[in-house]
Amino acid sequence: MKFLVLGATGTVGSNVVRELLARRQQVRALSRNPEKARSLGPNVEAVKGDLLEPTTLSTLYDGVDGAFVLNPVSQTEANEGLMAVSAARTAGAKRIVYMSVQQVDRAPHLPHFGSKLGVEAAVKASGAAWTILRPSNFFQNDYWYRDALLQYGVYPQPLGDVGVSRVDVRDIAELAAIALTQAGHEGRTYEVVGPRALTGAQVADLWSGALGRKVAYAGDDLDAWEKQSLQYLPAWMVYDFKLMYRHFQEKGLRGSDADVAAVTQALGHPPRRFEDFAAEIAKAWAEEGAKAAR
Repeated sequence: MKFLVLGATGTVGSNVVRELLARRQQVRALSRNPEKARSLGPNVEAVKGDLLEPTTLSTLYDGVDGAFVLNPVSQTEANEGLMAVSAARTAGAKRIVYMSVQQVDRAPHLPHFGSKLGVEAAVKASGAAWTILRPSNFFQNDYWYRDALLQYGVYPQPLGDVGVSRVDVRDIAELAAIALTQAGHEGRTYEVVGPRALTGAQVADLWSGALGRKVAYAGDDLDAWEKQSLQYLPAWMVYDFKLMYRHFQEKGLRGSDADVAAVTQALGHPPRRFEDFAAEIAKAWAEEGAKAAR
């Protein structure tokens, strides 16, 4: 079978491509930069395009059995998602797996969350067999904090002290590939969570153990976070994320035991633990540092 992967060169999409290839499936990867998409491997059909351009959509789904639909954080992600789903509907796509966000319906006022709700509704009305994945905050977001962790011994993501059920991107990708290639997941919505909710201070402590040095939690001061983040992120994104982190601090983003059980059953194994991820990445960073020092 052949599957279309949107966002194929990003953190989640590239892992979905790997999972599909590991299952001996054919993959079509949409990217604005086909050279980057071709780096996914010789068995990937790289297609240049933009979901906001109707010419991209006319043949995008030709010859595919289903699609993984992901729209990265942007000011147009809702429109891009609806364009992707409307094109799938027009083409008669048989299967859609859509990546939303955990507990999206509990915080529709957040731009990044609220933009997913209309797309979820469109997916359900598409006529395709659908599965919706609602992942929590990614473990892999911590790649952004490498310098803060290694150079300053600080964990800066203001997760708060209620708890967020962070998840490994590899679990999201594995579940996406399972839902695309195996029966039994049609009409299901999965809150894709890790095994337990973590506070900001707990994440810092786990990084301390992985790195073998003290890592301090930077705290919950969102005004300070905003000032720092505006140095390298666009203002619209900082505004959105500040609202999101305030929600995390006030309400948390905690998965239930039933959520963990559903993910475990679908994957066929428990979701990955953050401490194992941190140990893996700390080792990789140490090896890179040693290699660079030679």
